[in-house]
Amino acid sequence: MSGTFLRIVSGSRLGLNIPLSQNEVLQIGRRDGNLLLDDALISGKHCRIFFRNGEFVIQDLGSTNGTTVDGRLIREQVLRAGNEIAIGSTRLLLFAGGAEGGTQTQDAEAAAAASLAEPGRASEANLAWLLDEELVELGGSAERTRGPADVIGQELRLPPGLNAVLEVIAGQDTGKVYRLTRGNVHIGRRVGEVPLSDGEVSRRHSVIEVFGREMIFLRDLGSTNGTYHNGKRSGVGRLRTGDTIGVGKTILKLQVTR
Repeated sequence: MSGTFLRIVSGSRLGLNIPLSQNEVLQIGRRDGNLLLDDALISGKHCRIFFRNGEFVIQDLGSTNGTTVDGRLIREQVLRAGNEIAIGSTRLLLFAGGAEGGTQTQDAEAAAAASLAEPGRASEANLAWLLDEELVELGGSAERTRGPADVIGQELRLPPGLNAVLEVIAGQDTGKVYRLTRGNVHIGRRVGEVPLSDGEVSRRHSVIEVFGREMIFLRDLGSTNGTYHNGKRSGVGRLRTGDTIGVGKTILKLQVTR
């Protein structure tokens, strides 16, 4: 089930991918969880997805408006590639990738295309289903270098209640602090939300994408000198508070507070 992820196909965070991990529970809610969605119809603590006996399972947490899978109200259900999950006004599709999940991924892609073809969903028809380009692999061994085409094009909203800063702890801009005010933060040489003076930093060097308090990802944008996560060169990596990001001769530290 490596490479399994959810894609939001309607709602306030349309087009985003949320990777699923076999080792961690994904809790979704409006106020409480590691994936926060700004949707008045979603309960503060709405549902959770976890791995059990070789399968991902979704469980409603007593939400006011319920959780549906493929149009059916559920309390708990095993998930399969192509399932459509609806919570509030947000819809998500499950994709399964990895070496043994190619057929499942194709099935999910076909289901997504069919879903977008339904009447009343024309506004979603322009989504590009570039699975291979957008797939987020968790874990260092699965990381791969990505190019600028992989960056989510739309502006991401910072999840409500999340406070995070990037502090430059080494390099030409030591001491500068950049507060995250949006969900996608670009690091570059004199451009972006984190403009650095370092001549070894590419103009569009890397991007941080924030899905939730515990769902923060760092992506290299095909930079000349690479992006380093906690001292290790990284194409895509999951960030946690206290982690360091190395670009050129500059090192930044991420701090996430409640």
